[in-house]
Amino acid sequence: MSQFTETMYANAHRSSKGLNTGEPHSPVRHTWEEVHQRARRIAGGLAAAGVGHGDAVAMLAGAPVEIAPAAQGVWMRGASVTMVHQPTPRTDLIRWADETTSVIDMISASAVVISDPFMAAAPLLSGMGMTVLSIADLLTAEPIDPVDTCDDDIALMQLTSGSTGSPKAVQITHANIVANADAMTAGCDFDIDTDVIVSWLPCFHDMGMTGYLTVPMYFGAELVKITPMDFLGDILLWPRLIHKYRGTMTAAPNFAYNLLARRLRRQATPGEFDLSSLRWALSGAEQVDPDDVEDLCAAGAPFGLRPEAVIPAYGMAETTVAVSFSECGGGMVVDEVDADLLAVLHRAVPAAKGHTRRLVALGRPLAGLEMRIVDEDGAALQPRGVGVIEVRGQSVTRGYTTAAGFIAAQDDRGWYDTGDIGYLTEDGDVVVCGRLKDVIIMAGRNIFPADIERAASRVEGVRPGCAVAVRLDAGRSRESFAVAVESKHFDDEVEVRRVERQVAHEVFAEVDVRPRNVVVLEPGTIPKTPSGKLRRAHALSLVS
Repeated sequence: MSQFTETMYANAHRSSKGLNTGEPHSPVRHTWEEVHQRARRIAGGLAAAGVGHGDAVAMLAGAPVEIAPAAQGVWMRGASVTMVHQPTPRTDLIRWADETTSVIDMISASAVVISDPFMAAAPLLSGMGMTVLSIADLLTAEPIDPVDTCDDDIALMQLTSGSTGSPKAVQITHANIVANADAMTAGCDFDIDTDVIVSWLPCFHDMGMTGYLTVPMYFGAELVKITPMDFLGDILLWPRLIHKYRGTMTAAPNFAYNLLARRLRRQATPGEFDLSSLRWALSGAEQVDPDDVEDLCAAGAPFGLRPEAVIPAYGMAETTVAVSFSECGGGMVVDEVDADLLAVLHRAVPAAKGHTRRLVALGRPLAGLEMRIVDEDGAALQPRGVGVIEVRGQSVTRGYTTAAGFIAAQDDRGWYDTGDIGYLTEDGDVVVCGRLKDVIIMAGRNIFPADIERAASRVEGVRPGCAVAVRLDAGRSRESFAVAVESKHFDDEVEVRRVERQVAHEVFAEVDVRPRNVVVLEPGTIPKTPSGKLRRAHALSLVS
């Protein structure tokens, strides 16, 4: 039996902790033993349907109370789970259906496990010749014991956030999960007896499925899990649950903390809830903005939120989840550097005045991981040299499942090219500047889209998190860029002109270059991944 499955089943039997779901309307708590017994029935139903060791299972379900036992049931059969991206209010449903069937075909799924609110898709998938199994039906089967597994078995095939018509899935083995789970719990000083995890992160995202469902289930930790739609429907449900359950740990992308800060200021009354129990509020999955973190700390202070609880982090599906955390209890560390030297000489030189850029240090690599920064020739750089970030170690994936077959993720020495640009400080902390493919090169200067987008978002009337910088004439001698922003004033000609002028002004003040074009769009127009990240390449048609 693999260490992952053997430990998970053992912890289910011995742990008194459990999974709390159904908030806010129908809260229910299942111990991990109860989840395990439900998983045994689901495993029985999967066995009757012919699902066995090495098979791939696609899952389309929304409720964590169903996803947890269904995933464990799949692992009991020695199969892998692929959480299919779920549609959101801004999703093109026709495109989503095409992408979903492409994913199911790509992984050669032996079955599709489905539940509400997606049961309407069952006839469509069945009509395409797929074996469709509802979780409700699987739970009526006779329970069975798990099959034998090994550490090299694939547990998860995690769709990359950019997966579209030509998807790819990161292969995460049982051994990968164990390595990253052990490193993360050590890095955050996790205490099984006292820590309570509160999460709304989607289970189709690596941080939500692996970090905030699989890992707590593996250890038998206390977990409060709601859906992203519950969170988006009521942002303040998040702090209310931290208050109710005395939550000690949570996680979210930068944009979500931005939303929370605004709601705390506008809608909450000091004393309405107490966030002083929170010791670990991880910020990851997208670039951490120091201004947003400081705003969150200021907005959360009247509710007991401690600044040292905010933990910037770096991670990706290819490393299972986490690469680095900032120091536990240390809060955010800002590295302020000369912006011009960063752009022109690709050196992160500390500076306190003049044209500077404030970047967040994301901590040192977790146990079992190594990191280096390389230049365009692959040579390792010294501290503060800016280049491509590479990682290697026990939690790094071997590669991807694609429609064309397996594609390796590591080079012959085990290094994985993250595609991110950044540097290491003298203390070994990693700082991420941006994505290599998104960097705009103008007159020999590297201009990072995140800087442009942050400047544009400062303009009154621009929706927070809804500004995108689009690279134009990429690879040519005269690259440039345009900016698209969403605003509720998109149909007011006077307001549109004001927003356009002010965005151009703020961007020039930030990066010393004017955008070729600024476009003001209707809310919900800018394309994003299912996990909320900007799809910069897909936004090109909006500005041309």
